[in-house]
Amino acid sequence: MDLTTDTSAAQSQRADYRGRFAPSPSGPLHFGSLVAAVGSFLAARSQGGEWLLRIDDVDPPRKVPGAADGILRTLENYHLFWDGPVLYQSQRFDAYEAALTQLAAADHSYPCGCTRREISAISPTHIYPGTCRNGLPPGRQARALRVYCDEQDLCFDDSLQGRQCQRLGRDIGDFIVKRADGLYAYHLATALDDAFQQVTEVVRGADLLDATFPQLYLQRLLGLPRPAYLHLPVAVTAAGEKLSKQTHARAIDDSPPGEALGRALTFLDHPPPEDLHGAAPGELLDWAIAHWQPASLPRSKTLTIDTNETSS
Repeated sequence: MDLTTDTSAAQSQRADYRGRFAPSPSGPLHFGSLVAAVGSFLAARSQGGEWLLRIDDVDPPRKVPGAADGILRTLENYHLFWDGPVLYQSQRFDAYEAALTQLAAADHSYPCGCTRREISAISPTHIYPGTCRNGLPPGRQARALRVYCDEQDLCFDDSLQGRQCQRLGRDIGDFIVKRADGLYAYHLATALDDAFQQVTEVVRGADLLDATFPQLYLQRLLGLPRPAYLHLPVAVTAAGEKLSKQTHARAIDDSPPGEALGRALTFLDHPPPEDLHGAAPGELLDWAIAHWQPASLPRSKTLTIDTNETSS
């Protein structure tokens, strides 16, 4: 059975556009973050819609003190102004726990006693082999909670990357919804919060393309609405390494906002005209909103950039 998300129907039926940007407070925003922020902002504003901001602080060990406030200041400095209050995932734990109760009550989840090392020893691909699927082995204690995944095809039509399909049981395996350290998993929090914020389209980097499948699956199990999806190309170095906080990508705070915005727009194949080179962020964004054309976006999952330019 093809469990397809009918993106075109979802778009035609929605009354108001609601987009979102959801950075994690593990460090300052870098050029890759700016591309995602600008893409989602322009998708919303070009349709007269709302652009929401969520801080994905569901993983406290990765939080950097002061990073969340720094992200807000940076967005304001770039004139990327959001609508409504900022949503912090750390304030949503009751909702996540309620969803876990719902999954358990419907027999969609089960306790798992396996460690990462044990899974890696059995499965070189790190796909969970189903050790605890039919009950914890003797002498083992529950560490995490997993969701049963079936062997049906799960598909959706990405507005930029095209038709995407996976078979969760084969390609991902039973995935975790609550970790061994007691923290709620990214897929669970994201699926619930996109529904809570009534997001109609998720615009984010293509590095999260595969993450869409567990989130769609949870939406189905929990009876949540499904947004449309558009996954932008991800900025990578000449060595093919994604710009990220983990790889010490330079913070965009070090760059003049107008110049960095111009580079982000050019990366997205929306280069500003010459008379706007060096313009203030507000002017650039006004131009970009008026000229935003999703059909002009590069249809690629990655694009190589000159890191010297993005760090100047």
